Amino acid sequence: MRRRVVYVPGYDPIPPRRYRELYRREGAAQARISGYGLRIGARDDRTGFGWGAETEIAGERSTAEFEVLVWSDIVAGSMGQSIGATYLQLIRTAWAYIGSGALWRLMRLRRGPVIAALYPILVLLVEAALSALAGWGLGWLVAMVAGWWLGLPVAVAVFVLGLRQFRRLDGRIFAYYLMHDYAFTAQQGGAYPAALDRRIDAFAARVAEIAAGDWDEVLVIGHSSGAYVAVSMLARLARAGRLPPKVALLSLGHVVPMASFLPRAEALRRDLHDLAESGMTWVDVTAPGDACSFGLCDPVAVSGCAPAGGGGPLILSAAFTRTLSPEKQRALRWRWFRLHFQYLCAFDRPGDYDYFQITAGPLPLVARFAGRAHSPGRIARPVNRWSYP
Repeated sequence: MRRRVVYVPGYDPIPPRRYRELYRREGAAQARISGYGLRIGARDDRTGFGWGAETEIAGERSTAEFEVLVWSDIVAGSMGQSIGATYLQLIRTAWAYIGSGALWRLMRLRRGPVIAALYPILVLLVEAALSALAGWGLGWLVAMVAGWWLGLPVAVAVFVLGLRQFRRLDGRIFAYYLMHDYAFTAQQGGAYPAALDRRIDAFAARVAEIAAGDWDEVLVIGHSSGAYVAVSMLARLARAGRLPPKVALLSLGHVVPMASFLPRAEALRRDLHDLAESGMTWVDVTAPGDACSFGLCDPVAVSGCAPAGGGGPLILSAAFTRTLSPEKQRALRWRWFRLHFQYLCAFDRPGDYDYFQITAGPLPLVARFAGRAHSPGRIARPVNRWSYP
């Protein structure tokens, strides 16, 4: 098996080498646990950023070449906001979801990702309240001694310093990061920003170029918000008749409804419909234990985009409660972000889902899950206010 893997990250400003190191570390752990050989090295095609992998499973050798489709520059550009601009984003983003009615419909699917979306709003409001309270308290004390002519500027200065200090701590709190993430999705009511739309076109062209090569399988992987980016780039190829059968999609920890439920996401809803209608091999893996994704929600069906003749992804659960030991579950209990990346990591009680066998093993995606039914608990009822067609 010669496989080409194209990985589409989510909203992540970190350079792509992080994904190589994650694959190297976690792949070694999974190979040790599951008892197969996995070697990470260079690749022949040096276009973009990536790495090579080779497995030996049950005496059969397979090779894979990975490429990360980079849009971290767009993400980093959207995060360069001042404190005041971030609070303005908070207001606009909250209104985008509340005013459109999307928030209430999202809550009918899974409350976990909705709570995750509300988290940065609540945290930023608490930070502002605490900073204001500290400023008022110290300003009042100064005013009692020297008068309000000095107390007021002290109050303002303490308020601003408080907000700045909270922002310095955001590497642990992630409120600003998440706020920028949801604001990026909602900034145009769900429509793709121009920079991302152009990048999706470039990604589609790159996949078409790769698919023209001599590969047994071209596996496109979209994680988190990268899942709907992958859907859109593949749907554009499908409409152009440039999507050969050897191209397959694996979406992991998707957050599709956060975008598709917004009023101006017409392009994404069309892409969901058209990709499902194309009949391409598409497996979607989530887990109810991942509070940052819409676990077991069929992204096509819940968005109201299912084709009349049927179609869409096979919905599978990563089943964290069974594939992770109780000790591992306890260690990850409150680490939401780490759980959201578990799909790319080793499982100490692995089941059918093995990221490293899927990406570098001997079976193509269509064969690995042939005959599988959707996992119990799949949510497929159309909840979206806007649908396609």
